[in-house]
Amino acid sequence: MSSSKLRKVEDHESSILDNTSAEPKNRYESLPKLPILHNSLYCKDNPRELPSDKDITGLQRKPSKLKSKLSDEIKHLSPSLKSVKSHAQLAKTANGVRTLARNLNKATIKLNVRSVMIITKARDNSLIYLTKELTEWLLRREPHMDIYVDHHLEKSRRFDPKSIWQEIPTAQKHLKFWNKALIRERPDMFDLVITLGGDGTVLYASTLFQRVVPPVLSFSLGSLGFLTNFAFEDFASILTDVLENGVRTNLRMRFTCRAHKENGELMCEQQALNELTVDRGPSPWVSMLELYGDGSLLTVAQADGLIIATPTGSTAYSLSAGGSLVHPSVSAISVTPICPHTLSFRPILLPDSMTLRIKVPARSRSTAWASFDGRSRVELLKGYYVTVAASPFPFPTVRSSKNEYFDSVSRVLNWNSREEQKSFVHLLSDKNKESYNQYHSGRVGAGNIRSGHSSRMNSISNPQEDSPQTNMNVGRHAYNRVTNSLRQVQLERRHSNTFEIDYNDTSSSDDDNNQLPGYASDSTIELEDNAGDNYFVPLPGEGINTPVPQPFLSSDSNVHSMSSNRVSPQHDGVDRASK
Repeated sequence: MSSSKLRKVEDHESSILDNTSAEPKNRYESLPKLPILHNSLYCKDNPRELPSDKDITGLQRKPSKLKSKLSDEIKHLSPSLKSVKSHAQLAKTANGVRTLARNLNKATIKLNVRSVMIITKARDNSLIYLTKELTEWLLRREPHMDIYVDHHLEKSRRFDPKSIWQEIPTAQKHLKFWNKALIRERPDMFDLVITLGGDGTVLYASTLFQRVVPPVLSFSLGSLGFLTNFAFEDFASILTDVLENGVRTNLRMRFTCRAHKENGELMCEQQALNELTVDRGPSPWVSMLELYGDGSLLTVAQADGLIIATPTGSTAYSLSAGGSLVHPSVSAISVTPICPHTLSFRPILLPDSMTLRIKVPARSRSTAWASFDGRSRVELLKGYYVTVAASPFPFPTVRSSKNEYFDSVSRVLNWNSREEQKSFVHLLSDKNKESYNQYHSGRVGAGNIRSGHSSRMNSISNPQEDSPQTNMNVGRHAYNRVTNSLRQVQLERRHSNTFEIDYNDTSSSDDDNNQLPGYASDSTIELEDNAGDNYFVPLPGEGINTPVPQPFLSSDSNVHSMSSNRVSPQHDGVDRASK
């Protein structure tokens, strides 16, 4: 095949994968890695200038070393998977992939931190002082490290960068300010991202980094705290450990969501950390959405909308709509309906290798709206659709502990927490409390060992009077007697046909020895829960008479016909003699 024909085939395949037309109006539509930002979405109709041909060719000629290494490994791996000779070899390869994924979570990243980016929760002026304190601490500890803060703080009186420049000599050179344009142009210039806020601040960091994301260290200064597992009170010790020993991260899966028009033209693209929500928006009608998986129609949902959530987003909107909790290490796509019109439409987990497509059919009564992490919204007209696939750019979050996910779920949701039964001894009077203490103190010392063997127990309690060998023999004999008595009880229970629940804590021998004068043995007392049958039998005269419904008779002829057709007990209408 010639090079020109091969180039045509590759262009045709790329247009099919991107769900775009074969002849796009603009050549830059076929470059998904260089989208344009419209508000917080990568959209086509942005007034900014498109990149020049020189810039694009320069980017294509200089691929990163990591990308070249991965491409070489993929090229080496693909032929081997296609030429598998046995199922055992395929199973061995699958097990190796699972082992590799397990080792990725255990790996420690040694960070060479040269620049740190700090993201502060918006509209909270109290956090500006915490940002200033953290910035001063980093500048004093690492004089040659670049610290980037929000560009809005450059003119903030609370942050007051001039005072920092005066107190710290190196701050004027290394204290810098970031904005969205800088992150879009150079997303790989930051070695560590620190967020001060709640889960919303972490989601905001995800929208800023639409491609490669540095490790994110999040301090809990919000109201929820699923993704923020570090306390700001200990920021000095935490950052010292991170800078000296490295970090362990959770590679949280993100979605690459792309909205298309009816003809396949790309409208916008967004990386979603929590979920993609397609709902009816302000429309009063129930939305109709077609859900496709790898090109096959899965179902037609008539509901208020659909939630396509990541494992991280399973504790967000999906959980409120009845979805299941999914661990971040599980590679799955959660599909949760919002108030479905049919009760049989239940939440489902799909593999992350599947590419989903949510389409608004032409027969739908209204349009739909797509939102990404609950932030940006795009209207989907009839025939429009959104594609969802696992993103090649995961979101790495610094892990605080091995069980941080279960700790956060238990802390935020009070997961499976139940108050245990309390003791009510404190409610007793002094007299009954003293009797209770005497009974239980005597019960603890009672047993088959002490009964009838006071001399031996005295020798055990006074080890100085006897030799060690005598004490050892006495202990062995006592242990054998207890073991034999327990075996005898088990044999009696095994041979008996009925089993009774014993509500007493002591054995029969303890009751005989500790029985108080004038009181019956506890073994003969039968509690109300175990006395007889557990149903109520009314006494004579206590019965409740219920009316018996009588058949409705319209005339005397009906009475005569019913009495004539009544079957006697001796004759059931069958001539048995004839049989």
